[in-house]
Amino acid sequence: MAGTKNSEDAGIYKLNNNLALVQSVDFFTPVVNDPYIFGKITACNALSDIYAMGGTPLTAMNILEFPVKQLPSEYAQKILEGALAILDEAKTAMIGGHSVDGKELKYGLSVTGIISPDKIYSNEKAEKGDMLILTKKIGTGAIATAIKAEMASEKAETSAIKEMTTLNKKAAEIIKKYESVHSVTDITGFGLMGHLIEMLTGSEKNCELFFDNIKFLEEAREYLEFGLIPEGTYNNQKFFSCKVRFEKKLSDIDEFLLYDPQTSGGLLIAISKNSANSLLSELKNNNVEANIVAQITEHGKGNVTVL
Repeated sequence: MAGTKNSEDAGIYKLNNNLALVQSVDFFTPVVNDPYIFGKITACNALSDIYAMGGTPLTAMNILEFPVKQLPSEYAQKILEGALAILDEAKTAMIGGHSVDGKELKYGLSVTGIISPDKIYSNEKAEKGDMLILTKKIGTGAIATAIKAEMASEKAETSAIKEMTTLNKKAAEIIKKYESVHSVTDITGFGLMGHLIEMLTGSEKNCELFFDNIKFLEEAREYLEFGLIPEGTYNNQKFFSCKVRFEKKLSDIDEFLLYDPQTSGGLLIAISKNSANSLLSELKNNNVEANIVAQITEHGKGNVTVL
C-alpha cells in the first residue's frame, strides 16, 4: 500500500480490509557521548516513522554494529538498556535483533506496527489552504555536532537531549481525533525544509513558510556561527534550495537552520485551516511543543516561499 514512490516514512503492507502492517528501519552513529542516552534517542527516532504514518508500534528488533576491540561490552549493554526504556514507554516489545563486529559503532531498530488501511497518514495528501503544524524545536543537528566536538554547553546538551528523547506518541494520539488531518511526516535527516518539500512534492502543492513561527533550540545558532555545521546541512541545502524562494531576508545562519538535519525530530502535520487552532491548542494543553509554521497556498511543484 505504501512503499518507495513518494518517500513515505514507512512501508505499509495490507493484510485485509481492516488491518495492515506498518514497518520501518533506521540506524546511525552516536549523536551524543552517553551510550544510554544514545539508545533512547535511537529508539525514539525509529518509532517516529510509525507514528508519522498513523500506526501503533508493536515490536522492535535491534541492529548493532559494535567495534568489539575498541569499546567494552558494557557500552553495548547501556545502549540496549536506553532503547528498552523508550520501547517500554511506547508499549513496544523488543523481540531480538542482530549484531556484528565492525569498525564503527552504529545502532538502530527495525520497528513493526499495525495500522488501519483507511486511516493512513501519507505525506502526499496535503490540500490547498491547509495549515502546517510543527511539533518540537529545530536545531538538534547543530547541537549534536557541538556535543561530539565537546564544545556544547550543559544547557544546550540537556535541551537537545530532551527533544530527541521525547516520543511523538502523544502528538500522534491527539491528531488521530481530527479527520481534517490530511498529511503527516516527521522531521529527521533532511531537515525541516527537506521533509516539507517532500510533502509538498508528493501532494503537488506549494506553500508559504513563516520563519518567525519556527522555534529553534537555544545556542543552535551560536554553534553554527562558530563553524560547527553538520555535513548534512550542506547536503540538504544543495539538494533542496532550488525549491526555495526567500521573501524574508535571512542570514546564512538562519538559512542553515532550515536545512539542519534533525534526529528524532517532531511531526509536521497538514490540517484544514478551520481545525488548525483547535489541534494546536490541544497539543499545547498536553505539553506538546507545537506551532503553525506554514500554509499550503496552491497547486504546484513543491516550492516554498519563506516569509
